[in-house]
Amino acid sequence: MKMETAKRLAAEEFKSGVSRVWIDTNSTEEVLEAASREDIRQLIERNVIQLKQKKGNSKGRFKKRLKQLSKGRRRGEGSIRGTKYARFPRKERWIKTIRPLREELRNLRDRGSIDRKTYRRFYRIIKGGSIKSRAQLVAQIKSQGLLKGGE
Repeated sequence: MKMETAKRLAAEEFKSGVSRVWIDTNSTEEVLEAASREDIRQLIERNVIQLKQKKGNSKGRFKKRLKQLSKGRRRGEGSIRGTKYARFPRKERWIKTIRPLREELRNLRDRGSIDRKTYRRFYRIIKGGSIKSRAQLVAQIKSQGLLKGGE
């Protein structure tokens, strides 16, 4: 029997690929004399033919890299992909600004610190993008003397 055939039969026996089959170089004549699958099985039992261990990929380097990334390393200019607005879209930024401002305005109205007309007026001003933060909103309402109570 040819060596290739023996390897193929052994691979079928092991239920693995041919590349993982190892044949002892000192016993090549025995392998060449094997005539059947039964002979191959006997050679496997005698450890003349063995199965190599599967190749594994080490995760050590990967884990180290992840740890560094979690600490904020490896984030230099060369690692940045996508434009400024692809990474943090304008719409997302707008939402993060507008929601707290509207919430603050709502709270002021519900507490009775501002009346409904002031609420409506400043709602439109906020929508126009003139006010950037809660502090600025409250300061502007105060400066116009529209804030009631001890605010």
